[in-house]
Amino acid sequence: MGCECPPAAAAVTTVHVTGFKKFHGVSENPTETIVNNLKVHMNKKGLPKGLVIGSCNILETSGQGALIPLHQTLQSSISAKESEFSSSNKIIWVSCKFECNYVYYHSLRFSEQNWTKSLFVHVPLFFTIDEETQMQFAASLLAS
Repeated sequence: MGCECPPAAAAVTTVHVTGFKKFHGVSENPTETIVNNLKVHMNKKGLPKGLVIGSCNILETSGQGALIPLHQTLQSSISAKESEFSSSNKIIWVSCKFECNYVYYHSLRFSEQNWTKSLFVHVPLFFTIDEETQMQFAASLLAS
């Protein structure tokens, strides 16, 4: 005698990644490059079991037009969480001072209010740490 119950669904973690466009004094923002290339890089490398890359968004650095996409990204993580109650959802904010603090504050606030998780990573310019090394670092964050 035993239970003929179907096996429990595996937990799925959905990761939403956000970067910024170029800003004053920086002609190439590494977060824009990393976010634009992340899905292809991870598909080549192989995604860890149970990990799904949700949205990959680039926000304006001027603040103009940034708040609505930020809230849409945050809200989409809640929609995914509601549709799969057993899954854990992470929002990773890969991204300069004012803009970073603003996004970090709002992502933490949103996470607290909606029982999600958030991680903010301040990304150095490519002349400090090259693109391939930073892509490998982003991949290692997703794997952990």
